[in-house]
Amino acid sequence: MEKSFEPAQIESTWYARWEASGAFKPSGKGEPYCILLPPPNVTGTLHMGHAFQQTVMDMLVRYQRMRGMNTLWQVGTDHAGIATQKIVENQLAVEEKTRHDLGRDAFVERVWQWKEESGSTITNQMRRIGAAADWSRERFTMDEGLSAAVRKVFIDWYRAGLIYRGNRLVNWDPLLGTAVSDLEVNNVERDGHLWSIRYPVTGSDESLVVATTRPETMLGDVAVAVHPEDERYAHLLGKTLTLPLSGRQIPVIADDYVDREFGTGCVKITPAHDFNDYAIGQRHQLAAITIFTLDAKVNDNAPEKYRGLDRYDARKLVLADLDALGLLVETKAHKLQVPVSQRSDAVIEPMLTDQWFVDLTSDKGRKAITEPALDAVRSGEIRFVPENWSTTYTQWLDNIQDWCISRQLWWGHRIPAWYDEAGNIFVGEDEADARVHATTEPVGALRQDDDVLDTWFSSALWPFSTLGWPADGPVKNERGEVVANWEQDKIFLPSAVLVTGFDIIFFWVARMVMATKYFTGRIPFREVYINAIVRDAEGQKMSKSKGNTLDPLDLIDGIALEPLVEKSTKSLLIPQVRAKVEKRIRKDYPDGIPAIGTDALRFTFAALASYSRTINFDIKRAEGYKAFCNKLWNAARFVLMNGGDSGFEIRDSAKPATEAERWILTRLSQTLAEVEQHFVSYRFDHLAQALYEFVWNEYCDWFLELSKPALNGGDAEAAASTRHTLLVVLEAVLRALHPVIPFITEEIWKEVSPRLGLAEASVYARPYPLAADFAADDAATAEIEWFKNVLSGVRRIRSEMNIPPGKTIPLLLADGDDGDRTRAAKFATQIAFLARTETPQWIEAGAGEPAAAAAVVGTLRVLIPLAGLIDLGAEKARLAKEIARIEGEIRKCEGKLGNASFVANAPADVVAQERQRIAEWSTQLTALREQVGKLATAP
Repeated sequence: MEKSFEPAQIESTWYARWEASGAFKPSGKGEPYCILLPPPNVTGTLHMGHAFQQTVMDMLVRYQRMRGMNTLWQVGTDHAGIATQKIVENQLAVEEKTRHDLGRDAFVERVWQWKEESGSTITNQMRRIGAAADWSRERFTMDEGLSAAVRKVFIDWYRAGLIYRGNRLVNWDPLLGTAVSDLEVNNVERDGHLWSIRYPVTGSDESLVVATTRPETMLGDVAVAVHPEDERYAHLLGKTLTLPLSGRQIPVIADDYVDREFGTGCVKITPAHDFNDYAIGQRHQLAAITIFTLDAKVNDNAPEKYRGLDRYDARKLVLADLDALGLLVETKAHKLQVPVSQRSDAVIEPMLTDQWFVDLTSDKGRKAITEPALDAVRSGEIRFVPENWSTTYTQWLDNIQDWCISRQLWWGHRIPAWYDEAGNIFVGEDEADARVHATTEPVGALRQDDDVLDTWFSSALWPFSTLGWPADGPVKNERGEVVANWEQDKIFLPSAVLVTGFDIIFFWVARMVMATKYFTGRIPFREVYINAIVRDAEGQKMSKSKGNTLDPLDLIDGIALEPLVEKSTKSLLIPQVRAKVEKRIRKDYPDGIPAIGTDALRFTFAALASYSRTINFDIKRAEGYKAFCNKLWNAARFVLMNGGDSGFEIRDSAKPATEAERWILTRLSQTLAEVEQHFVSYRFDHLAQALYEFVWNEYCDWFLELSKPALNGGDAEAAASTRHTLLVVLEAVLRALHPVIPFITEEIWKEVSPRLGLAEASVYARPYPLAADFAADDAATAEIEWFKNVLSGVRRIRSEMNIPPGKTIPLLLADGDDGDRTRAAKFATQIAFLARTETPQWIEAGAGEPAAAAAVVGTLRVLIPLAGLIDLGAEKARLAKEIARIEGEIRKCEGKLGNASFVANAPADVVAQERQRIAEWSTQLTALREQVGKLATAP
């Protein structure tokens, strides 16, 4: 092995070997275990959220593969309708062209060309993270197999009466000219105004005052609503108001939606341009008046003087006219949430348009689609982790709206519907199929719908379409390679677990359950693990405009300061923002970002993966896990250098010759039992902590030290046995760590495996170590824990009193019991060797005792005489500090035991453990106070 661990030298080599060997393909043996990759946008690049989520998935896949499962990590990318079309339109803009200059077919061909050239960026980056994905089965939501599934689902649902075309209110992006989903809308806080406007009561001197942040929409008002129990306006119910500027008569209505305590308690109702108003309009059967064109200009439904104006220019003129009429009562500053398109930054306009919808709310739709999806979770067939997210899921489905599935784009799955000259709709695989299934004779020529389906429509089919549904035989990709076969691959449905973020529970998780239940009768997955959102070290959302984003590849490879500054600011167009980001980066990373390697990054993610809603990523913590990798590397070098050409077999059954060996095997067994439970419960943070503590503290810090007396002693049997155990435990540790840190474990394992006669080509091909594989020896563990406590006490005194580590010092033992004397005799040589002391000497009861620094192990006092070594005052101060610490521990225990709820509800063994801790701490406290008393009388 090389002297130092250099991640860059091994990562690319090992990944290429794994992929080339087919290590990530289903083995065909064992129970099926499948994980679906949430398909990233084909336009995307790997960000911290991807890296975190994919690390979790990779840990699970590698772990289950090593447990003998027939694993499949199904991967692929999403065609990302809006994002991809926008990229190619931007390219055309540079050429001073639009998509309309090319025409639809040529434009779509241009998008496919871009996809072939640039669409594999994120999948190549996934390889850098170490993703154990079966790339031979990679899918794309626009590939022919998945497109066939999309057409079948649309057609079947339409023919079952579950898809319809209707005029409904949607989020409209006036710049892109398409409907968008809620997930593609950001609510951004902006400074605005709240305008109060007077609406005269028809035929009366009275008036109502309404407040609005969008006065231009009053041109489409159809009513003013008040609360039905608001006595101030009860006499006006049923009367009409004269709508300012338009002169139309609009009614005063009563609706529970109105908050009578907010503002004046009067709300203007504009059903065509507000979602809440639309719901009120439906309840009261009010007409909806659209006042904007699809590019957000005032249309012909408004008074003539406003027609053709942009909505914001119309706002200025409306306010001026209201002011001139004396109807503008008040203008005040107001912070408001503005819906902004993620893709274009345009302000979203709620708009009544003709769209396609999936029926989820009628009796028929709820029974066929919505209720089965609800029952799957309520029955426990699908389990959320953490469990509280199941409430989020069910609440949304209980209050679901019909799903708008059409988008006004060219890139995507074109809706398989045609119109005749009379406006009749015909649906089919193609025009011929649509005619065959026509229930009426088409009038004239047929024209295909120009719209495409929502990207989430094809993603909803991901659990079964990627496995080959609905094809009768093998499904091939564009290179003629088989990527799926439904008859064979449906064993992977349901998949074991879906790893995803809480923000797409509605948009993806629920819809996968709906579609999979309807078309296959199965659930898509058994469990849903909701991973946390990655934030920066201070808990702030990562944002390019804040300068706090991190590129996972920069953490893996490292990046110098100047390239980091350039990379982080090149897309920022506002000079002030650019300057602020540059200042922050130069402050936070004065020397750039050091390379930590993939394994250290993965271990950091594992250590952070709790049940929290968010996690804070601190690069300093990642650097700490690089130190862990270095420690593992150096420990392996020590073991290999001291192992000799032993020719061991890993199954050598001879009982370990030393108690230290039996102790480390016991602790390994206990750690593996913990790890198994943490994998089951998805507590990757606890899993990482258990492995870290065992490797760093017990194997590297303790067992390697405890092995030295045997390795350097005269007992050949103990030396040989210890060498074997060092290798056996190291090999098991490499297997246990492999799902978390695959590269370094593979590199070390190839050096260790020949020493143990292992024939497998990879640590990934070895079984995951189990607690039962290693015998526990409680007696040996008790002996070694005593020895560790004595050694730790001596080392703590040496450290705190600044005694040179190489100086041999006297060591005295006092008090204790017969067990302490037996152990002291047995470990005398090891204590002297490892603690750099003279042979321990006992102070008999009643004999004089020199002034000494003390450590307490049970009732035993471990003493280092002060004479010539330690300052008496410093030792008194040290003891006072240790007494204070132990008193604090006792208070913690007493606090728990004094809590009636804890005693009543905690498991009995946990309560008993707290009582035992108090007893042990109290024994130590008594001994330390006695030692203070002895020092008080020392000369």
